[in-house]
Amino acid sequence: MNKGAAAPDRPQNRTVRQIAFVASPTPLAQKSRDRLISRYGSCSLEQAKVVVALGGDGFMLETLHGMLSRGIPVYGMNCGSVGFLMNGYKESGLPNRLAVAQTTVLYPLCMRALTADRQVVEALAFNEVSLLRQLRQGAKIRISVDGRVRLAELMCDGVLIATPAGSTAYNLSAHGPIVPLSANLLPLTPISAFRPRRWRGALLPSTAEVLFEVLEADKRPVAAVADFTEVRDVVRVLVHEDRSLSVTVLFDPDQALSERIIAEQFTV
Repeated sequence: MNKGAAAPDRPQNRTVRQIAFVASPTPLAQKSRDRLISRYGSCSLEQAKVVVALGGDGFMLETLHGMLSRGIPVYGMNCGSVGFLMNGYKESGLPNRLAVAQTTVLYPLCMRALTADRQVVEALAFNEVSLLRQLRQGAKIRISVDGRVRLAELMCDGVLIATPAGSTAYNLSAHGPIVPLSANLLPLTPISAFRPRRWRGALLPSTAEVLFEVLEADKRPVAAVADFTEVRDVVRVLVHEDRSLSVTVLFDPDQALSERIIAEQFTV
């Protein structure tokens, strides 16, 4: 595999019996967890070979963050709304589904944000890092890539940089491109750009280091968000992909994440 290449979907081909079930606080997810535990039993995260997450995409993201330090693969079952990162909910045959599931390795973006009062906040994102205006006035942001200024001033509601897996989320809603997992690219997408009005963003190599500098920060305050971590009043935000960290996500063979991302490009 080339340096920086995304890990392909691979079959599990192993029987899994040590399962930890986690669920979002919604009544549907909690009841589903109770039924699955009564059928298959459950073990602690310390003993688990796989984690089954019950909820929606938001809860799946929380679970992936929680598994970063544990190295346990996560198999999601949709008890939410969209469920792009989830498999369909089905109670029967779970050990067999886990045994033949395909693995996808996801790498997070690392955000290092400096606030106006000189605090440094670091956070990780499996979907995207976004900068968003806090008040009524548009944000002014300078964008540098690998130490070179590429856009001296972007006036906008915000701007984001996404992972390939996250390119179908907020990035797509902001009219950014969908990126296949194996493309080794990070989409950089403006949110309601006012000047330059015709700038539609860029595709950057996964090795790129992107620096966002907030201009006129006192007048036009900006917040930075990495998945569910929000930092207010930022003045500088540095973002890069961190290949030293990863999580493994499991998908049914006919619902691999790489296939879902390709299929999303043909959805009308």
